[in-house]
Amino acid sequence: MTKIVLTGHLGFIGGRLMCEFKRRGYDILCFDSDCDISDITNEIRCGVTLIHQGAISDTQYEDSSGLMFNNYEVSKILFDAAYDSGCNVIYASSAASYGHSGVPSNIYGWSKYCAEQYGIALYGGCGCDSSFVALRYFNVFGSGESHKKNMSSIAYRAMRDGRMTLFPGKPKRDFIYIKDVIDANLHAMNKNDISTGYYDVGSGSSHSFEEVCNILGVEYDYCHESVIPEGYQFITKSSKDKWMPGWNPKYSLRAALLEYKKEFQKNGK
Repeated sequence: MTKIVLTGHLGFIGGRLMCEFKRRGYDILCFDSDCDISDITNEIRCGVTLIHQGAISDTQYEDSSGLMFNNYEVSKILFDAAYDSGCNVIYASSAASYGHSGVPSNIYGWSKYCAEQYGIALYGGCGCDSSFVALRYFNVFGSGESHKKNMSSIAYRAMRDGRMTLFPGKPKRDFIYIKDVIDANLHAMNKNDISTGYYDVGSGSSHSFEEVCNILGVEYDYCHESVIPEGYQFITKSSKDKWMPGWNPKYSLRAALLEYKKEFQKNGK
């Protein structure tokens, strides 16, 4: 069975992946942001799949140097080690790479885009037998995100607070359930026909924040438009043409939210 080196296991998606891999009996090594990067590269060798989830995920993070170092420079080191060892890589990219008109609109988006494109260029040349798969996550929600605070999904914050203040103009997002994200990672890892490149991981549809609140039974009002951050995306939607071959999400927004609500009422997170 493939040995997995997983970064970011203390995060939302990484933590859920770690639990699923352990449940399935995979041989897995986990690393967090406090470890020395050499500890990770020493474990990257032939037969290993590197699943790189670790990153600063705060889209409003203000330290651009720190963001680029953690999300780009560290990623480059790991990708180089994986390439030299002939390892497959599954990288947690982001829909923020699209930004506006295909160009990232903030430094977070650029940090993910640059790392993604570096890996694709590295693995895309010289007839490399291993693959680099970048998964562009859209708006992920589900149990296990309580520690993300202001970066948690609107679904979590709506259930936590019991009421939401929304931006005017009805922004829409492509909301994707955590179980579908886990399934996408497993698909990328276990299917040999997934070639080097980036792939959307989303539902293929856009829904307003109002719709999320209505499904959850949470009331909402609106803030003034002046508080909307510069570069804010008013709509995101994954393209089905950019999904991995053979993969598609299994949960509708309503089914996922209602399942999440039951889990939240039981566990509070």
